[in-house]
Amino acid sequence: MNEGQIIVDAFRRLKRGERAALATVVSVEGSSYRRPGARMLITESGETTGVLSAGCFERDVCERAAKVMMTGEPVLVKYDTTTDDDIVWGLGLGCNGVVHVLIESATSERVIGLMQLLAECAESDISGAIITVFHVAGDAKMTIGTTALLYPDGTIDGEFSIPSMFDDLIEAVTTAASTVKRYETQDGYVDVFLEVIQPRPRLVIFGAGLDVVPVVGLAKKLGWHTTVVDTRARVSSGERFHEADNVLLSRPEDVLMQVPLSERTMVVLMTHNYLHDLELLRQLLPLPLRYLGCLGPKRRTETLLLELFDDDTRRAAAELRRLHAPVGLDIGAETPEEIALSIVSEIKAELCERTGGQLREREGSIHEIASTALFSFEVATFAAVCEV
Repeated sequence: MNEGQIIVDAFRRLKRGERAALATVVSVEGSSYRRPGARMLITESGETTGVLSAGCFERDVCERAAKVMMTGEPVLVKYDTTTDDDIVWGLGLGCNGVVHVLIESATSERVIGLMQLLAECAESDISGAIITVFHVAGDAKMTIGTTALLYPDGTIDGEFSIPSMFDDLIEAVTTAASTVKRYETQDGYVDVFLEVIQPRPRLVIFGAGLDVVPVVGLAKKLGWHTTVVDTRARVSSGERFHEADNVLLSRPEDVLMQVPLSERTMVVLMTHNYLHDLELLRQLLPLPLRYLGCLGPKRRTETLLLELFDDDTRRAAAELRRLHAPVGLDIGAETPEEIALSIVSEIKAELCERTGGQLREREGSIHEIASTALFSFEVATFAAVCEV
């Protein structure tokens, strides 16, 4: 289950009258453990859901959240790790980053609307977006926490005195790029976090062998919507893949009629059946899928493509370059669990427009985010110094 779903579920579990607060990372400068859009829900009993840092400033966030629950007024907190001095915790980790966290009452209209937006985007195949004012300067006639939301069905909920904000909201969904923007007004300016809420990544696995089980398990932990298609149409597959969101029984020649596929869909062929893979590739290769991988040796895939394209070597070679075959990253995987890790890691890298190489070989910041992966987890050790 992904973080958005976990936050929504925790929000729904709140008892009637129970107070809570939502903390959201809205801006980051330099290095940080999490990126903008990371959230944590805090209840009045001190229970937390979600992660904002490596545990460095959560305690302080909880203390401030308690005050927000009492007053109902949102606050923006700045955690600065650019200093070399051990001012608060004495950890001296020196991550050289500044993180701004917005803390709001869970009963505010913004939080209630956000929870609805997160839930709808998780279940749909369409993005949504939200603009949140987190800083007001001068006499700009807005308040911290002012929000406008764009739902997957195109509905916009909210009102701003700056018309270009709505245009930017719609453009953000089109480009799938979240950002922090400043809008000048006659009396000052406001800073906003314009956040795109992406649908859950959708993975379709053709095949229902035992080696598919750990792939489904890893995908579930990452919060991906996972469909298993048993091309041998065995009823027992429903029980075997109870963790999957969907289990379909379909012959290879019928998949386009029975299996929902889109430009966002990642597909992996794991049927272990040559003829099934041949028919599946015949139907899937023309589609603009987000990812298409095929289990098995490279020579097997080459043979499949040559047969599919009547020994047209040039066409087969072109399609082979497009395919991820053999599927997965080269990590020396042998067991089903290791192979699953290899496959899921390659898909994750592809979603983030990364190569899957070693971070020590990467030039520049590891947090340089591709538009489709703004909210991916990047791990860096992190200490904090707070000030409002």
